[in-house]
Amino acid sequence: MRTNRWRQLSMPILVAGFAAPTVIGCGSIPKPPGLPDVPGGCPDVASVEAIAKIDFAQEFGFDVQGAAKVKSALTASVELQGLQAEIEGELKAACGKLASDLGATPDGNDAVAACKAAGKAIGDLKAKAGGTFKLAVVPPKCAASMNAMADCAASCDASVQPGSAKVSCEGGELSGSCGAECSGSCEMSAGGSCGGTCEGSCEAGFSGTCDGTCDGKCDGKNTKGQCSGKCEGKCEGGAKGNCAGSCKGNCELKAGAKCEGTCTGSCSVDFEAPKCTGEVKPPSMSAECSAECDAKVSGKLECTPASVTFVAKGAVDAEAAAKLKAAIEANLPAVLKVAIGMKDKAVKVAGSVKGVVEGLEGAVKGMVSGGPTMAAKVGACISAPFKGAFDAAASIQANVDVSVSVQASASAEGSASAGS
Repeated sequence: MRTNRWRQLSMPILVAGFAAPTVIGCGSIPKPPGLPDVPGGCPDVASVEAIAKIDFAQEFGFDVQGAAKVKSALTASVELQGLQAEIEGELKAACGKLASDLGATPDGNDAVAACKAAGKAIGDLKAKAGGTFKLAVVPPKCAASMNAMADCAASCDASVQPGSAKVSCEGGELSGSCGAECSGSCEMSAGGSCGGTCEGSCEAGFSGTCDGTCDGKCDGKNTKGQCSGKCEGKCEGGAKGNCAGSCKGNCELKAGAKCEGTCTGSCSVDFEAPKCTGEVKPPSMSAECSAECDAKVSGKLECTPASVTFVAKGAVDAEAAAKLKAAIEANLPAVLKVAIGMKDKAVKVAGSVKGVVEGLEGAVKGMVSGGPTMAAKVGACISAPFKGAFDAAASIQANVDVSVSVQASASAEGSASAGS
């Protein structure tokens, strides 16, 4: 449907652009059939830095307002394509390794094919192993910089004064470095003293549930292995309880505690470099600037890694169960970065940029001066990045969907019959 929409555009400017081979950079533009010669060439619109240097009023004949709209839309399109490339690359690598570790070969060379192969391989190996399965996950947390949003708003929209842009965090929590008392949770991917409720792994002084390996006592009895009850001692993976030792994962701190990692919740002083795990709401500004800043900020999310513990019990084929456990625990965290951590933000920004580009389709004609010659140049020069935004939005949605599918395959609990 996306391709058909572009082919059916009634607007002569962009139709002319699609009919002509697109030139990115400083070469001459071949003459589109039926249109006059186009003097000069296209400015470089392949990067954010290059777009920032273009005088759109002089180059394309836009008025001041039109130049600002198109500049922001082009920047947002390029930023979205960068976000898509990041998601595609990380997901392809994670799913490809997961599929390979499980003995599967993707039927294609992209992230979707790799993840489909990985999801099927998980189901096949579960059936071969037999027994019951359970996945314990400490989810990733992806946060966007509030300072970056404020800076972008001030530089993009003239109505926003630098240093006074009000940015809020909605539907999530604030996080960042807290040099004083942290109230909330503390991310400890490198391990550290918790002194509160640990979710992940605890090296000593643990008391709580453990879906991983318990070394100590399980329901009051000495044990070293899986524990389906209360674990006391040490828990590797799937821990949730009090931890007097080093906690690796998230630690729900007690009141007045300090956080040696990233504090999420509140800090007794202002956060340093505050980030938002929900939606970063910019000040009121144009739709084009909003899309540009959303794409810039969401394209540079900082994510804490997920922690995964896969438990297989009663396996008929112990080798298959061990292979499944090793592959999932090693590779699924990177898949969950997309499936959980980036999902909502990536889909939202893709929709935002796509909407802005769609909105400009019917408006560009009225913004251009210079007759058919300039119209042809506009079409030839901006059609490629605009179309790239549509392609990137579709790819992001497909990658998010397939990552969620892999998560579902790994998370499916219950029993599987060997040989089924």
